[in-house]
Amino acid sequence: MAISSLLAAGVGAVIGRTMLAPKAETPTASAAAAAEEGEHKEGEADHKEGEAEAGHEEEEGHIEMNAERLATSGIKLETLAVGGLGAGIVAQASVIASPDGAATLAARADGAVVRINKRLGDPVRAGEALASIESRDAAAISAERAAAAAKATASRQAYAREKRLFDAKITARQDLEAAQAEVAIAEAELRRASSAGLAAGVSANGRFVTVSSPISGRITAAPAVLGSYVTAGTELFRIADPRKIEVQASLPASDAGRVASGDRAMIETAQGTIPAVVRSITPGVDVESRAATAILTVAQGQAGLVPGQALRVRITPRGAASGDRFSVPEESVQSVEGADIVFIRGKDGFTARPVKIGRRGGGRVEILSGVTAGEQIAGQGAFLLKAELGKGEAEHGH
Repeated sequence: MAISSLLAAGVGAVIGRTMLAPKAETPTASAAAAAEEGEHKEGEADHKEGEAEAGHEEEEGHIEMNAERLATSGIKLETLAVGGLGAGIVAQASVIASPDGAATLAARADGAVVRINKRLGDPVRAGEALASIESRDAAAISAERAAAAAKATASRQAYAREKRLFDAKITARQDLEAAQAEVAIAEAELRRASSAGLAAGVSANGRFVTVSSPISGRITAAPAVLGSYVTAGTELFRIADPRKIEVQASLPASDAGRVASGDRAMIETAQGTIPAVVRSITPGVDVESRAATAILTVAQGQAGLVPGQALRVRITPRGAASGDRFSVPEESVQSVEGADIVFIRGKDGFTARPVKIGRRGGGRVEILSGVTAGEQIAGQGAFLLKAELGKGEAEHGH
């Protein structure tokens, strides 16, 4: 009996532990859960990688560069104008002041320079006094003006008196007409004396001759020396208005006949190219230089050009322009992975664009397709953009 009771109690304990113990997960269920979690993480990774690749594709070929960075980069911009490699006429040129944009101020009477109001480089306004000359000629002109004024006053008074006598039938008509003629003569003399005083710039007190600028601009030369004695005609100042300029291009006789008013041109400067238009051309050639002169007007203001600056121009005669070809500096076209590209200037940077090129010559290359007239591309320094582009691709590769 005791043995049977012990066996029954052991069997019950074993059964109780079995029923109360937690159920173990099967190996098949654990593996399925792990696989599902791995697929979810892999899907998220693929999604993120896809977004990164999409962002990379949107930025591919674009280089951000604002105006401040462009100004310090040394990259020149070229504005595309229609015309193949053989169409343009290259000529040396210089910037000069237009006829109404420059003035030479000279002494209008003998005398000593007693006052200088402006210095070299100073801005001036039209009519502003730059210097004063103390002159005996000024005193003489002033005296003539005063004498003419007194004579005119006396003649007018005499005419008024003769008019009263004539109305009272005391004097004859011929006396009235003689007095009237004297008034006309005296007033003409007064106008002459006054005009002479104004032309010489004589001051109101008749002591000084004032040197005034006829135009607004800046002083480009100032040989006047305080205290020096000058004669009439001596140069004292030169004034130039930097806003009023033109470009004179020297054309060989063989090319002069191809150029006409209205032809487009490109002015090449250290900062890039500037569009211009041929205003006129001389009908013949200079005897000494054997060249004709073409006058060009700048299409977009003065654009940093200053009188005396030497530069080069490329004129495209209208009959030689080709609608689908452009001539650009060779360094504008860069080779990237075997393809010829140019860098198009946009609002916030440059974008690489493939092009098809043609002939080369004289440091320039002909673009047959891939660009349009009026677009701006990187010229000198375009290799810097190529290096920047390669650097960006290398960073994306890592």
